[in-house]
Amino acid sequence: MPQVFEFKLPDLGEGLTEAEIVRWLVEVGDVVAIDQPVVEVETAKAMVEVPCPYGGVVTARFGEGGTELPVGAPLLTVAVGSEGALGSVGSGGPGSDARAGAAAVVSAVGSEAGSGGPGSGSGSGSGEAEASGNVLVGYGTGAPVARRRRVRPDAMAAPGVAQVTAAAAVSAAVPHAARGPVAVVSPLVRKLARQHDLDLRQLAGSGPDGLILRADVESAIRALAEGAAAPTPASVPESASEPTSLPPVQPSVAQKAASPAVERVPLRGVRGAVADKLVRSRREIPDATCWVDADATELMAARSAMNSATGPAAGPKVSVLALLARICTAALARFPELNSTVDLEAREIVRLPEVHLGFAAQTERGLVVPVVRDAQARNAESIGAEIARLTEAARTGRLTPAELTGGTFTVNNYGVFGVDGSTPIINHPEAAMLGVGRIMPKPWVHEGELAVRHVVQLSLTFDHRVCDGGTAGGFLRYVADCVEQPAVLLRTL
Repeated sequence: MPQVFEFKLPDLGEGLTEAEIVRWLVEVGDVVAIDQPVVEVETAKAMVEVPCPYGGVVTARFGEGGTELPVGAPLLTVAVGSEGALGSVGSGGPGSDARAGAAAVVSAVGSEAGSGGPGSGSGSGSGEAEASGNVLVGYGTGAPVARRRRVRPDAMAAPGVAQVTAAAAVSAAVPHAARGPVAVVSPLVRKLARQHDLDLRQLAGSGPDGLILRADVESAIRALAEGAAAPTPASVPESASEPTSLPPVQPSVAQKAASPAVERVPLRGVRGAVADKLVRSRREIPDATCWVDADATELMAARSAMNSATGPAAGPKVSVLALLARICTAALARFPELNSTVDLEAREIVRLPEVHLGFAAQTERGLVVPVVRDAQARNAESIGAEIARLTEAARTGRLTPAELTGGTFTVNNYGVFGVDGSTPIINHPEAAMLGVGRIMPKPWVHEGELAVRHVVQLSLTFDHRVCDGGTAGGFLRYVADCVEQPAVLLRTL
């Protein structure tokens, strides 16, 4: 006997207790396979696709884009089995209308959803028998993801339900305006549009691949306000000889819309997690910063030689960040005090054997710090390839929680913003962060003569509990020496 199973928001790990729906990947009436991703949610760590452990027909969805759900809250219901799946399902409660509307869908696709999958056997009704037990893509999911199939109306000619179609079931459960994907990544953009009753499907995004950005929504809001605030001709009384008493003019809705309003941006999701970590870092870590200017001319020349090599020595392009990351791993081998953390309860400094190197990346969703695992065992080419992969995942919002946690040291290249120096906040619970400014041609005394050289400012913010200024200065000086004379690195290769 077919049954309807309720799939709840699973535990996403890393101590996360809630997630916000970004977009649905399925609609009511869709046939889903075991472990097929059904919804994209945003946590305080990353954007995550959540797969459903049941195979069958989607009969209800709980919440639309921008809805925040706690772990354990219902996400959707899936009918597993063949004909009459919903005939025995109790009425009432959330999603009951959608379940009733999808009864015909289940009866028509029972054999399709059940063959070789859940519900195709004896139909014992055991939830454990119908589910895979997997919850997250990349965290134990083993079954291949099947392509989503939509039930066609001409497949609905089952006995007793000839008048019900899959399209009717979908229409009964999902409003017309909520159907179809929208090219929006940021939940803040969706919320801003909802607050001003703006239909995102009417906007053309200016971001990559038509992505709708916050600037696009704000521009549309201003255009609506200006159009609503356009003056209209006032009617003048025919007899103006006698003064008339007019009631006080109340501001119109259009005038209110045109006036600037205070904007409140909730500190949640990625931005909220970053805010909490920065506050904790400032509260718990007694940090100090030292900096030095370095002549990066030789480093840039070495990089140019690497990238222009031909023949057997040729390989992928190496970025400046990859070279600086490799220099940091060599420096941490000499100064392991900076690759550590502090255990407050035990009052101990914990020195870590592996270097999991984080690098700050600015995205449309906020600041994230992807982590290159075991950087101490990688060369510059390997580090560069991993940085490129993680950067692309950060840009598209596909970083997993595991790729955003566990760092032991961070490199912050704020030179990409066109600035020379900074005093970065340590990425708690790490002990240090190297900041890198822009590399610019500047006057520099080279071999006793004034010359134009490529100069970069390097800064090191460190936890003064793990080391003193001598150790921090030695680390930074070694990094600067490697930047000025890349051949120094040959000693550690």
